[in-house]
Amino acid sequence: MPSIKSRAPIVFGALLAGWMLIPTASALAQTPVFALTIKDHKFEPTELEVPAGQKIELQVKNLDPTPEEFESHSLRREKVIPGGQQATIYIGPLSAGRYEFFGEFNPKTARGAVVAK
Repeated sequence: MPSIKSRAPIVFGALLAGWMLIPTASALAQTPVFALTIKDHKFEPTELEVPAGQKIELQVKNLDPTPEEFESHSLRREKVIPGGQQATIYIGPLSAGRYEFFGEFNPKTARGAVVAK
């Protein structure tokens, strides 16, 4: 039977491998993902409810053949999404409230709001 000294590297290696599999706090804290589409020069949904105090990932998919720009002064974001493409926009954490956004290329029809609760 091997001595404890000869098994020490194996035991240490097993402990180290197990420690590496423990998820970190950042891995456990998942960023919630919300979807927004652009179709017929309109955002859907027009109102998107999100959690206050938490960073979110907003996936914006443009189903129109023409580009549209997601723009919001209150969110301090603007991003052009080419026709038929998708873009990711990170926002927050937000205080509770309503944050308007619009499409720069079709501001009369492409309108909406993020509501943080």
